[in-house]
Amino acid sequence: MKIRRLDYDAPESQQHAREGLPLLEVEVTHQPSLTTLAKTFAVLLGLLSLALGAAYLIAPESHVITDGLLSHAFWIAFAVGLGAQIIDGALGMAYGITATTFLLGSGVSPAAASASVHLAEVFTTGFSGFSHWRFGNINKALFYRLVIPGVIGAVLGAYVVTSFDGDVLKPYISAYLLLMGLYILSKAFRTLKTRKEAPKHIAPLALTGGFVDSVGGGGWGPVVTTSLVGTGQDPRTTIGSVNAAEFFLSLAGAASFAIFGSVFSNWPLIAGLVVGGLFAAPFAAWLCHHLQPKSLLIIVGVLISGLSTINLLKAFM
Repeated sequence: MKIRRLDYDAPESQQHAREGLPLLEVEVTHQPSLTTLAKTFAVLLGLLSLALGAAYLIAPESHVITDGLLSHAFWIAFAVGLGAQIIDGALGMAYGITATTFLLGSGVSPAAASASVHLAEVFTTGFSGFSHWRFGNINKALFYRLVIPGVIGAVLGAYVVTSFDGDVLKPYISAYLLLMGLYILSKAFRTLKTRKEAPKHIAPLALTGGFVDSVGGGGWGPVVTTSLVGTGQDPRTTIGSVNAAEFFLSLAGAASFAIFGSVFSNWPLIAGLVVGGLFAAPFAAWLCHHLQPKSLLIIVGVLISGLSTINLLKAFM
């Protein structure tokens, strides 16, 4: 899923730093061969088959698990999780935005889409945050200034998105995702300008990032990480602190969705996002090796903006 160790000597990571993107967390030293990809698929398909077999042996009379894993919702979420994690693994951001955009386009309600994404992210952000802590990439002062207002924003966002009719919210969420897609696209055509003064408004930034992350299903990384790195903050500790705080946001968001809405009724979506993400790692490494960050930013920005525009048109038709 998310990679574990920051490596600033990698040429790809240096280019990310120049363009204001999160730095790569390992150096891409070789491209995955077709044989490697085939072996990875075989292992993961074997694990999925074992899970299905175990579910049948434990409860042969119950078809809830097998029906869920063979459902249309699971395989849509699988494809969405695969694509979103490839993008996130190659760019270091935009998992939530990408996944939510696709889920909305497939007919999932805003609350169900955001809830599923946040519960799936608990697994990836938890391991990522733990790894950053082990490698000393966390600024404790910055972490504490981020996590509390960020969690408050995430809970408020979950309350808002579950308190209104999904059809009413969908145009607004699509409009937000359209703006985020244009923002990502704009990063491909500008050079990062850094300032040396320390940020003065971290709490409002974290509150806003947590709120839009829950309401729109993503945005914590693009809003918070980009803003802090753009003020000249140390990329290593900024990315580590933001990643660590994101785990608590995902946890608070998932818990809030469970309280305010029926998140667990959508477990095939959540399972599909998680399993799809497992298949994405070798492709993310392949993209890092073959595509320039600028090219991938253009692709992702156009894709998110285009899908969000289509979702907006559908909402008003």
